[in-house]
Amino acid sequence: MKLEQYQQAIESSNIISKTDVNGIITFVNDEFCKISGYTQDELIGQNHNIVRHPDVPASTFKQLWQTILQKKTYKSTVKNRAKDGSTFYVNTTVFPILDEQGEIEEFIAIRYDVTESVRLSEALIAKDEELEDLNATLEKRVQEQTKALVELNQTLEERVKEEVEKNREKDRFLFQQSRLASMGEMIANIAHQWRQPLSELTITLYQMKKVYTKQDNNKDEAFEQSYMHAKKIISKMSETIEDFRNFFSPERQSDLFTLSSVAQEAIDIMHGTLERNGVYIDLCIKNDVKIQGYFNEFSQVLINLMNNSIDAFSLSKLKKKLIYIEIDTSMQGDAIIRICDNAGGIEAGILDKIFEPYFTTKHASSGTGLGLYMSKMIVNNSMKGLIIAENKNNGACFTITIPAVKE
Repeated sequence: MKLEQYQQAIESSNIISKTDVNGIITFVNDEFCKISGYTQDELIGQNHNIVRHPDVPASTFKQLWQTILQKKTYKSTVKNRAKDGSTFYVNTTVFPILDEQGEIEEFIAIRYDVTESVRLSEALIAKDEELEDLNATLEKRVQEQTKALVELNQTLEERVKEEVEKNREKDRFLFQQSRLASMGEMIANIAHQWRQPLSELTITLYQMKKVYTKQDNNKDEAFEQSYMHAKKIISKMSETIEDFRNFFSPERQSDLFTLSSVAQEAIDIMHGTLERNGVYIDLCIKNDVKIQGYFNEFSQVLINLMNNSIDAFSLSKLKKKLIYIEIDTSMQGDAIIRICDNAGGIEAGILDKIFEPYFTTKHASSGTGLGLYMSKMIVNNSMKGLIIAENKNNGACFTITIPAVKE
């Protein structure tokens, strides 16, 4: 009686089925019918795979059969399909029943429903995956926002730098304009102050010639040459002053001339100074072309550069003092003139400042800091060219490039 009660208790609380050695169902209890949706008549005589879910791989059932045919117990959670197509999960234990000879007689499967547990587990897994996806999405958004903020910050920094630089440039421009205005006024004052002494010097020179000629009653060739040279220098000084006075005037007229002619003019004017300082000029004309500009102003540029070389030579103990002037054309056809010396060069730390107004390497009593600045302005503005300075062959070398006139 007790054995029957135990059997009834087991059958009422578990899902039980029996199959023969070929997997044909020979018995199912009410719980099996309830969960599968089939009646006993529909199940008895059918292969147990009637409740097999198509999602379960064949390898799972292969492992099941290998286990139980070896007279071992198989345990697993199995996904099944009910008659209505719904899915249910059962925790399954399958074990073989042996006869007196120890051979397999049948198989008994005891199951219990774990569908809700599996679905809850799947739901939790899905939630975890959803949370992981959400976290990844949020992390990506945070990274994107962080990147956007960094880029915005960089953009703002660049804008601030640009605005600061614009303001600095504006301040520099206003400062330069102020300096130019002061320079223009200074040049006008110098021109006014020099005009009268030059006129008096011309008259004095003429009187000296008149007295000398009258006393000797003949013409001395050496005196005549000195007189003409002095007169030429005074005339040139007067022209230069006038050129500088009209430097900022838009109405002045440009000239057409060759580089060789303006170079020779500057050398002639500097002849006496060069000779007194023992400086030798080497003029090399490779290609000579015509340029459009202001002859006297450009001549003054070359004079300024030669004077700078002479000043540099005065601080050295060189025996051979050389200024090399080369006239050539670039591959693009522009006119090029180079003025180089062997006086030791310019200090590297100030090389990029020498064209600034009022910047000088000389003593305050011998330099105004305007020579190279004015030279650059003449080359850039009056000649539409470019001037650069560099140290080369133990000396300073200035290269001036000017557009050549196409003939």
